[in-house]
Amino acid sequence: MEKQIIETAKLIKKSSFTIAFTGAGISVESGIPPFRGEHGLWNKYNPEVLDMNYFLENPEKSWQFIREIFYDFFVDTKPNPAHFVLAEMEATGLLKSIITQNIDNLHQEAGSKTVHEFHGNSKTLICLKCGKQYSASKFDLKNIPPRCPDDGEPLKPDFIFFGEGIPEDAYKNSFAEAEKADVCIIIGSTGEIMPASYVPQTAKQTGSVIIEINPEETNYTRQITDIHLKGKAGEILVELGKYLFE
Repeated sequence: MEKQIIETAKLIKKSSFTIAFTGAGISVESGIPPFRGEHGLWNKYNPEVLDMNYFLENPEKSWQFIREIFYDFFVDTKPNPAHFVLAEMEATGLLKSIITQNIDNLHQEAGSKTVHEFHGNSKTLICLKCGKQYSASKFDLKNIPPRCPDDGEPLKPDFIFFGEGIPEDAYKNSFAEAEKADVCIIIGSTGEIMPASYVPQTAKQTGSVIIEINPEETNYTRQITDIHLKGKAGEILVELGKYLFE
């Protein structure tokens, strides 16, 4: 594994445009459960609670689950070593951007500046009537649903619900970055969620070398991955950082 990590570090140092594509696996190490899989949240909750039509018809019921799933779970979470290594890679010019499926804001909290949030961010609430955005921290979520101070409408977390489209800027910027990348690092994503899963595939199609950091094989491993660093994101990236920042 060490030889593989050394070779990977050399590859990244030579790259003129490296991007990272992150999924739930990078945040699991911060204590945030994934949605899918054996210990996923959808084994405990009905995905219907995040359906756009359900939210519009039952904002209070939907918010009961939203609060428990996202705000009770996320409130004390902190970035882990994997987030910090990526932030340092960007700060030292080794990483151009992060494209993330995660909505937990941990990349930004670790110091990353250029983050394209494919599925939005749970730290912001939006009014569907007037379009104004507010920090979730400004509301007491014991009182649900939180309401827009201007028009009294229920506020919605500014991440993608079932039935909503991907934010236009995030979609456009993510694929533009993928097309420019000569190295794409997949971290903690299994490639099951579309259309996000097409981002690394686009990078591959336009000539990028694909580095995958995941503990197990995924949909990407045998299809597009060139180098599979098998292990937890934090452990692998810390080891990689020893050779990147020397």
